[in-house]
Amino acid sequence: MSSIAEKQENQKQVYTLNELEKRKVVEHNALIQSVAKMQKTALKMFELAVSCIDTENLPENNTVYLSKKELFSFFEVSSSSKHSQFKEAIEIMQKQAYFKIKSNKKLGIEYESIVPIPYVKWNDYNDEVTIQFSEHIMPYLINLKSEFTQYKISELQKLNSKYSIILYRWLSMNYNQYEHYSNKGGRRAEQVEAYRNPSITVKELREITDTVNEYKHFPHFENWILKKPLEEINAHTSFNVSYEKIKKGRSIDSIVFHIEKKRTAEDNSYKLEDQAYIEGKKAKEETEKDLYTEAMQSPYTKLLSENMLLFPNDFMDIKTMAGLQKNVYPLYDELKELKGLNGVKDHLSYVSSKQETYSKRNITKYLKKAIEHYLPTVKRQDL
Repeated sequence: MSSIAEKQENQKQVYTLNELEKRKVVEHNALIQSVAKMQKTALKMFELAVSCIDTENLPENNTVYLSKKELFSFFEVSSSSKHSQFKEAIEIMQKQAYFKIKSNKKLGIEYESIVPIPYVKWNDYNDEVTIQFSEHIMPYLINLKSEFTQYKISELQKLNSKYSIILYRWLSMNYNQYEHYSNKGGRRAEQVEAYRNPSITVKELREITDTVNEYKHFPHFENWILKKPLEEINAHTSFNVSYEKIKKGRSIDSIVFHIEKKRTAEDNSYKLEDQAYIEGKKAKEETEKDLYTEAMQSPYTKLLSENMLLFPNDFMDIKTMAGLQKNVYPLYDELKELKGLNGVKDHLSYVSSKQETYSKRNITKYLKKAIEHYLPTVKRQDL
């Protein structure tokens, strides 16, 4: 599609959907983690407006201009009542919608309550919608040198739930950090993996989704805040996300998400001429193959299979088996030194009996966490 942007005499740039599909939302992480006190339409409209901010050429008077026609198209509104629906959404956004931002300061926790878009203007005789941001929200949208998240505005277009949008933004924040530290370094391997498998307490998740007083019964909360939003996210964005529920006592204390990026034709295309990248990729593949071969010959693989912790599909997955050989089996060697092979068998039998099957498995992470928790106890007993 061609980019359509009207440059008017006063240098206003009116963005259409063709242009918006190429644009990204960039926001400070504090805003991503804030409480969005607004409904789906208001939140999407805010995100849409943010995508029009050019951080290299800041908008005059914090104002951007959108095409009304394409704005309706973005929201997929085609009924005869679309103008009244738009007017109602604007009024709700200005009268009820705000972000509650929580910051840690030297003197204690500081809260800000910000109405993000206090001024909107449109009329019946042209296609332009004027949107002006609050001066208080702008620091969270410009001059972002660190702790910011970006994603394509088109990722949000098909999300039909406020909770889907909030969860997608939070997942993007974590995955952005995973990609950053994977490429740039500066974090230990387990820290980098934690960004791809982020954890959040149920209490925190209730706060950012503004459901502290809603869906008190956890199965209802899980259905509306986790299951349905993730169905939308997996269907309409570049992410595939699964999750695990972590118990503390008898109740669910936190959620661990597992984020995978869907492969696209252009992934890494810019690196195809980079010889260092190609050689590094080949070396990594060769290392994985070697680890895979070792794993398939390991007695621990047989024990995992006997305890129903590995299945035929796992044996065919090079990354899974290489990950076990590299990150889990050395810990089993430590346990074997302390308790013998029967000690490893007893541990795996226990892990198998406690394994939960309600979400997509990340078996390497699950087994690594289990043995890391168990080994210190065994070492103390052995003193």
